[in-house]
Amino acid sequence: MSCEKLYINGDILTLEDNELYVEALLVKGRKIQKVGTKEECEAFASDKVEVVDLKGKTLMPSFIDTHSHFSGYAITLTQVDLSEAKNFEQIKQYIQSFIKKNNISPGEWIQADGYDHNFLVEKEHPNLELLNEAAPNNPLVCKHKSGHMGVFNSLGLDKLGITIETPNFEGGIIAKKDGKITGYLEESAYIYYIKKLPMISNEEFMESLIKAQQGYASYGITTVQDGFVAEELAPVFQYLIQTDILNIDLIGFIDITNAKELKEKFNCCLKEYKNHIKIGGYKTFLDGSPQGRTAWMRTPYLGEEKDYYAYGTQRDEQLQANLELALKDNMQILVHCNGDAACEQYINQYEKIKKKYEIENDIRPVIIHAQLLDRDQLNRVKNLNMIPSFFVAHVYYWGDIHIQNYGFERASRISLAKDALDKGIIFTFHQDSPVIKPNMLETIWCAVNRTTKDGILLGKDERISPMEALKAVTKNAAYQYFEENIKGTLKEGKLADLVILDKNILKVKPSEIRGIKVVETIKEGKTIFKRS
Repeated sequence: MSCEKLYINGDILTLEDNELYVEALLVKGRKIQKVGTKEECEAFASDKVEVVDLKGKTLMPSFIDTHSHFSGYAITLTQVDLSEAKNFEQIKQYIQSFIKKNNISPGEWIQADGYDHNFLVEKEHPNLELLNEAAPNNPLVCKHKSGHMGVFNSLGLDKLGITIETPNFEGGIIAKKDGKITGYLEESAYIYYIKKLPMISNEEFMESLIKAQQGYASYGITTVQDGFVAEELAPVFQYLIQTDILNIDLIGFIDITNAKELKEKFNCCLKEYKNHIKIGGYKTFLDGSPQGRTAWMRTPYLGEEKDYYAYGTQRDEQLQANLELALKDNMQILVHCNGDAACEQYINQYEKIKKKYEIENDIRPVIIHAQLLDRDQLNRVKNLNMIPSFFVAHVYYWGDIHIQNYGFERASRISLAKDALDKGIIFTFHQDSPVIKPNMLETIWCAVNRTTKDGILLGKDERISPMEALKAVTKNAAYQYFEENIKGTLKEGKLADLVILDKNILKVKPSEIRGIKVVETIKEGKTIFKRS
């Protein structure tokens, strides 16, 4: 039966420029049938309509995730959670407890995720000796919270065939010291070997994906992203396409180094949905993580290592070939850039390719993270219609670390949302889950307040209003996906992708935004999450 609901008696926030609030909203089936006064909506309703009394709560467009790793978030639900570990001893305890609780057999791979050396007492990455003690009978990897580095134990290194003779990777490091491998890998080297680890069982993966989608829905999100669909994930996506287990939209961006083969496998959902799955474009990487000191910078990092700028992961000609492919295929491209040197490379090469081939396709290229994109680069970003997708929650989670790495003045210029706004640049926000939880309300709070964990106001002039922060995860997010005609605001004919909040983001104190609760999440007229 077709769902028909009339929402009344609350703040119905449309985010439409011409009419920000309306008195009522009517949903029929998957779409918004009518917005306006109660009488206007009732005129379009049948006698079977369900009247929903909001009781003063706020109804608005649901949140849209513009960059995360949906399958990665799901997989972390099956791994050792190190996010609360404060020292090496706790890391060991968490791993050993996981082995015991799950009856892990000797020789079986163990993956632990979420440690951050910046917040450990030792201020270092876990070492080989610690991990050997933690799992003496199992190959083990401890993954850094950033997703750009990690440490293997001796059995893990042996399983992967990594020895002292293994050469370093271009754009990555296999750390060696005193003629021995340390177990630490970063960037391209780390990513290469992580992809070689055995996948969890299909049954376990599907269970985790269902839990993951419920997790996103609990934060008011109805559209999610899988920001790097490599060959290894293709069978999972193909299975999801043939089934009907997703109740949220999932947009995947395929590894551009394997674009031809993956496009053929996903031909049925290229830039259009099938069973809630769509391939939105391509993905590639140009640098690493600012808190991990691998974001490629134009100015050196502070610290003992002099003249250290980190490094890029692609040569100019490689990047040119990737951008040319995206433009010629008319496929959007998402490029991971944290440091301003990486952003500069992306801007320069995209500009060159556009001029060289005189391609008119507007693929709305996205600068993923854009943490240290700087003010002198914004005019070219605007002219090229590039979309910075800021990981603005970095201000809170790692702002204090950025001050140590870059100094206060440079750290204050991360996530230049206000400068981008002033120049008329469309930008979005994201959480890069599983790096942090997909908490959109916390992200809005971060953008509006810009305070670090230590309570430092970082980038006073880059604070934006709650309204503009809200647009970044709704209206602008829909634009990033070329979906502005079906999502992002409450308008007749758009999908009934809605969220009900217990308070209005625009009417509470900025400091209180993070405490707002998601009451209900609605995807295409159907409730997919409801807080008990």
